[in-house]
Formats: sequence, structure tokens, C-alpha cells
Amino acid sequence: MNNKKPNIILIMSDDLGYEVINANGGTSYKTPILNELAKTGIRFENAHAQPLCTPTRIQLMTGKYNFRNYIGFGLMDPNEKTFGHIMSDNGYKTLISGKWQLYSYNPPDEMPEDRNKGQQIEDAGFDEFCVWHAHQTEEKGSRYKNPIIYQNGEYLTKEITEGNYGEDIFCDYILDFIERNTDDPFFVYFPMTLTHRPLEPTPDSEEFAIFDPPSNRTLGGRTWDELEGWDDDAKYYKDMVEYHDKTIGRIVEKLDQLNLREDTLIIYLGDNGSPIEVSSFMGDKEIPGGKGKTIDTGTHVPLICNWKNNIPESVVSSDLVDSTDFLPTIFEAAGIEYPENYIVDGRSFYPQLTGKNSSPRDWIFFHFDAGGRNKRPIQRFIRNHSWKLYEDGRMYNMINDLDEEIPILPEKDSEESKSNRKVLEPLFGELK
Repeated sequence: MNNKKPNIILIMSDDLGYEVINANGGTSYKTPILNELAKTGIRFENAHAQPLCTPTRIQLMTGKYNFRNYIGFGLMDPNEKTFGHIMSDNGYKTLISGKWQLYSYNPPDEMPEDRNKGQQIEDAGFDEFCVWHAHQTEEKGSRYKNPIIYQNGEYLTKEITEGNYGEDIFCDYILDFIERNTDDPFFVYFPMTLTHRPLEPTPDSEEFAIFDPPSNRTLGGRTWDELEGWDDDAKYYKDMVEYHDKTIGRIVEKLDQLNLREDTLIIYLGDNGSPIEVSSFMGDKEIPGGKGKTIDTGTHVPLICNWKNNIPESVVSSDLVDSTDFLPTIFEAAGIEYPENYIVDGRSFYPQLTGKNSSPRDWIFFHFDAGGRNKRPIQRFIRNHSWKLYEDGRMYNMINDLDEEIPILPEKDSEESKSNRKVLEPLFGELK
């Protein structure tokens, strides 16, 4: 690799759990691109995120636990510095292309006190942006066919979006951005819209040509969320998974064409578990989607890192990784220092990528606030490789009770659970 700082592409799928990817043992879908990235890179078996998308996104973009900067579901503190700000300030050309959804999430007749709160995409620190759900929820429109997309301060016209697919437009912009910035280090953040509901045909589905989602921005007084299930069909999840893999392949192919693979670190992860409407298989074992749940299927996500001729191939790591760990990892790869007084909760896993001495996590912490319209209490829990402890005292064995069916309370502790409780319990007091 030359002396230029590495390019970094961070790709995050939406609602796609660990069990979906072939390289992780999934057998329901074909993911050849991700399989090849895993084969020629590093695959992590124990990466975890928050059980819902926006809590994960905020941790990912800031390196902080949610209790520090999470002001409500779909809302990021407008004063928060993201990796977009900091990478831009350190000489990187920066782009976000894909899903935003971190500003004014609630519709006007529901929790009006949260209207016009959060961080606007214009203030998120990126040089360029091409996003879905930039502003008000009721105006977000389709993310897939006939999408509503806000690009660098203007909504794309109907002439551009009609009949086209959101993920294609996001990917096209990324490819163009890469071509325009081959002489400078670039940072691309691609928070994909796939494979989130609504479960709809993709351009590779037979029904795509005749599929007609509501594409206008006036929905007769109803919110888009009320319409999202209007023609949902779980059978399309397979098409969506495979199209998302194909889309990632277009980015890899572009890097190959421009001879940038050796200069570019690719990081791929999921934001939370798969949709609860979907079940996938790992061999003969059925895995129901766990999105929104605090059990393993809600938090366990795929993580694959690839950097041609710079990190080892065919490596499988069992180290614990948390969604706060990506910002410090990216900064270490780029040789960037934290701004003054910037709090970081994450731990870089860059040493694992380079084969150097590392200090992997002993535990990961979750402050899960579903917030907003979900009206669910905050849940706080900590897990290590073998045990998981909730702040209310429930403990579960993560070796043989991943579905958390057998709670262990203090009075029922074994010697092993008691020993682990003694280590994990005091951490709650420190993480506030």
C-alpha cells in the first residue's frame, strides 16, 4: 500500500441477523459476495449491536453508549460530532449514502414534543449525502421502488426516481463518488435500506415491473408507517437479501476496476437481528428473526472485514465486538486522534485485523432504549462469552440458553453464575 491514508468503506445492512449469511452457516439465501469477502478477510462470530436500528446507528457513528447522546427513538443529539465530522476534519472526503432517519421521527399527531428534534443530515459532517428519510417521517416515502431521496440539499425529481430502486441510486452515487476521489483518502458510510420492511420485490424479482408502491408524498392523512405493511410478503425477504449482496458486489467490483482494493478497508455489519416476520435456517435449525428482542437473535449480527493484502485471509475471530467499537477502529486505521474531550466507549478491533497484539473485550454493555412510539422501558444488560446479566438481576447461560428461557436469580446461582455475577454486576454502576 502507498503512503496515502487508507480508504474506508463502512457498509451496514438493515434488519439482517448473523444467521442470514452463508459464511456464518446460513442456508436459506445465497450471499456469494459476502462469502468471498469473508474467505479473503476476517469474519467475526461474536459481534453484537443494539436490537433496533437507530440505537445502533447512533452508537456506530459516535462510539458512545446510548445513554450519553440518545434523545429518543430516531433522534440523535444535534450537538453530537459523528465520524462524518471528524473524518472530514482530518482530510478525508466523506459520503453517506443510504438511510438517515435520525431527525424528527414522530408524525405530527404523535408525541409532538419530539417534532423537529434530532440531527439533520445537513449537519452530520459529511461532504456529500444521498439519503432516504432525511426530514419528517410522514414525508419519507418509499425507500425501494420509486424512492424519495434527498441528495446534497435537494430532493431527486420524479423523472429520476420513477421506476428505479432506492438501493441502486445509493450505490450509483457511491460508485461515482469513488471515481471522483481516487487521489484522496475517502470514507464512505453506506447504511443500506435493505433488508428492512416493507418486504417487496427487488429489480431481480419477477414481479418488480408490475409492482406499484404508493410513491407520492401525500398519503391521505395516514403515516407511511401505517402503509408499510400494505403488501408485505415474507417471501420477498430472500430476494432482498440476495439483492443486497449483489449491491455490495458492485462496490467491490468498482474498487477492483480502479485498482483500489489494496488501498481500501471494507467493513460490513448488520444493525440488528432479522425481521420477526421471517425465519431463516442454519442447516436443519430454524432461526426466527429477533429484531427488537434483547435475546441473542436480536443483537447477534454479521461482521466481515476485508483489506486485500493488508489483513490476513480466512480468519475467524470469536472476540466480542460491540457497535461502539467501529468508530475507534476506523480512527485507528486512519491514524486519527480523537477531538479534545471526546468521550469514546468503544474499543478498537483494528489490532485483530492486522494480526498485532490485541486486547479484546471481556464483556459488552447494552443500554437499550426502544423509545418513542414503542413505549418500552429501558433495558440494561451486560454479557460476556458465557453469561448475560440484566440490571434487574436476571442472569442467563449464553452457552445453552440463547433464547433466555431459564432465568437465574441470585438465590439460584451456581458457583459459575455467582462468580460471573460478581464480575458483571458492579459495572452497571459505572455505566451511567
